[in-house]
Amino acid sequence: MNVRPIDERVLLKVVEKDEKSAGGIIIPDTVNKERPQVGEVIALGDDIVNKDLERKPLSQIVSVGDQVLFAKYGGTEVTVDDEDYLLVNRTDILGVLEK
Repeated sequence: MNVRPIDERVLLKVVEKDEKSAGGIIIPDTVNKERPQVGEVIALGDDIVNKDLERKPLSQIVSVGDQVLFAKYGGTEVTVDDEDYLLVNRTDILGVLEK
């Protein structure tokens, strides 16, 4: 089953934190329990309507496959076919991670 976000929403697959630091230190579960704030864009909603009532594709801001930073408490957790996702508003996306 696929989820097609509506309005200015974006479906994200949350990127889990590593269990080891770059230096090889094992990070305890209590630290990893904090909600991650990085996700991969899986699907995009409809066009954006700006303050001048002009329509603009959401894909001009983010694209499917992008890794994004999102607001710590933003979005709604959803489970589809035993997979966990996060459905966020466009305004909850803080930036796109570039390599």
